[in-house]
Amino acid sequence: MENIAYLALGSNLGDRVSYLRSAIEALHHHQEIFITSSSSIYETDPVGYVNQGKFLNMVIEVATTLSPFALLDVTQQIERQLGRKREIRWGPRTLDLDILLYNHENIETEQLTIPHPRMAERAFVLIPLFEVNSHVAIPNLSEPLIDIIGRLPDKKGVHVWKRKDGEDVFALFES
Repeated sequence: MENIAYLALGSNLGDRVSYLRSAIEALHHHQEIFITSSSSIYETDPVGYVNQGKFLNMVIEVATTLSPFALLDVTQQIERQLGRKREIRWGPRTLDLDILLYNHENIETEQLTIPHPRMAERAFVLIPLFEVNSHVAIPNLSEPLIDIIGRLPDKKGVHVWKRKDGEDVFALFES
């Protein structure tokens, strides 16, 4: 069975673009993950721990035969390979690679929560998600995505950094 998942990528340390590109390449080369769509790249203000640099964020849609837990293992392995250290909650990072949605499932375990916790409160997640699929439904929320985004107070901190113009995701990383 093919599953559809939405992944959020973010980086605010070092060569932010290179970290996003490396994560996309690692996902692309995985035999059980197929990138079907991506958002533009956005530059966003930090949320939570604000004493840090701005993030580059994006969302991708993938088709996969992996279970949500196997997909989590892959995303965490990619984070580790790219130097992710979990020292400060919501702190600076080389790469953050989160599963936002997996089919229309609700999962709540110690190691994985889907939909991703707090995603409905974060413009830096919902704006690129809306760009990828404006009709995606977030389990347990009855409102359309555009209405949820409209209520968010932090939209002003989310700006297109590099616009995607219909090309594949790798074109975002070309000069």
